[in-house]
Amino acid sequence: MRVIDHHIVGHQGTAGGRVSDVYDPNTGQVQAQVRLGSQAELDRAIAAAQAAQPAWAATNPQRRARVMFAFKALVEANMDELAHLLSSEHGKVIADSKGDIQRGLEVIEFCCGIPHILKGEYTQGAGPGIDVYSMRQPLGIGAGITPFNFPAMIPLWMSGVAIATGNAFILKPSERDPSVPVRLAELFREAGLPEGILQVVQGDKEMVDAILDHPAISAVSFVGSSDIAHYVYNRGVAAGKRVQAMGGAKNHGIVMPDADLDQVVADLSGAAFGSAGERCMALPVVVPVGEKTAVALREKLLPAIEALRVGVSTDAEAHYGPVVNAAHKQRVENWIQTGIDEGAELVVDGRGFKLQGHEEGFFIGPSLFDHVTPDMQSYKEEIFGPVLQIVRAPDFETALRLPSEHQYGNGVAIFTRNGHAAREFAARVNVGMVGINVPIPVPVAYHTFGGWKRSAFGDTNQHGMEGVKFWTKVKTITQRWPDGTVDLPRGSEDGGPSRIQDAFVIPTMG
Repeated sequence: MRVIDHHIVGHQGTAGGRVSDVYDPNTGQVQAQVRLGSQAELDRAIAAAQAAQPAWAATNPQRRARVMFAFKALVEANMDELAHLLSSEHGKVIADSKGDIQRGLEVIEFCCGIPHILKGEYTQGAGPGIDVYSMRQPLGIGAGITPFNFPAMIPLWMSGVAIATGNAFILKPSERDPSVPVRLAELFREAGLPEGILQVVQGDKEMVDAILDHPAISAVSFVGSSDIAHYVYNRGVAAGKRVQAMGGAKNHGIVMPDADLDQVVADLSGAAFGSAGERCMALPVVVPVGEKTAVALREKLLPAIEALRVGVSTDAEAHYGPVVNAAHKQRVENWIQTGIDEGAELVVDGRGFKLQGHEEGFFIGPSLFDHVTPDMQSYKEEIFGPVLQIVRAPDFETALRLPSEHQYGNGVAIFTRNGHAAREFAARVNVGMVGINVPIPVPVAYHTFGGWKRSAFGDTNQHGMEGVKFWTKVKTITQRWPDGTVDLPRGSEDGGPSRIQDAFVIPTMG
């Protein structure tokens, strides 16, 4: 059986030790095992990072950018291979896997501009003969702990900015789909990244704790569930680290009476059910404003949900594939039962879905609840599956309060033709990312990603300038040069170049 190992400088593989099964969600069968590391593997990775990072930090920004350009080209050249590998372990359809990779590459594109991004500030004449300037310098060694649902995008969000700014980076991906992060590290090396700057350590909670406790790691970035994000944040900060920990979500889509319902339904089909709902920016709650809107929306949703095709990852006609493993399938189905028990109306039941020829795969059909209320636990918690809940609101103010008062504050969307309503909503809603007629408001790479409340712990968001700030520290220099005549050296008697002229020869920047 194939064994997925670490990507550590000098690591030749370790016989024995703990392993975890990696499934093919389409068949339900174990396809590989991943070797779970310990403190020893992390220590080897740290030693290699410490040896390599000073020289990488001293490498000029344009040379670091060239590595990013070369890496981007290599990923694009290997897109089909990466997408099929990703789908085989995660279960999302090939188109979604390519989207996963592409959204990560957009951050790499942002990192290609790192020479401009790292320019500091300068003030001439801040005082009599005094100038002040600042520079951004790398922290040293950073680490990323990433989830199963985006095994390419989120590692690239973290590693790209950390590496471009001069840090070494250690990645701990999810043990559920660990192959793509290793392949990305190989492509980075092929692109010219020095050995030791990006390494992958496989593992579970034991490795997470080792990362959070290791004194050589200056900063940790995490994406996962909120309870674990809170744990990671507290333990990392207690160890003196800079930590950004992104948690769960329960994103709402507010549908105003004037919205284009055909467009809303088309958007919901992808936003609620795409990637089997396994994304923190999914739209699992829709809030029609007014009974007339609710009735019309439900009527249009039913045929759209019935038309959704659930298939294997390689089915080009499928809208979504299986969930990641049997335990997650059971978790989602348990939440559906909880919704029934709480009194919500299950309009479409996706439980018990079987795909012919793949009866053991981890498939769940699309589910739709109506008459969900804010006191229900199934509304309060993140289901993370292909389940859409309708929460009816009588008016705009009620609809505004629902996402604003929810424990999560990752993303929200409003669908309307009314500019005043959209502007009012965007200004007042207590959520970190807002879409106006955009169902999944993930910002472009040169802006920044991050939620509020229990969706994020820490003060700095992912990628964009917020990411640059997270992975660097600012040094500010105040300088004063003495007044007076400077006795400059003269040229040689034979008219040759003077020493002062020699001093101003501009070196080749390479």
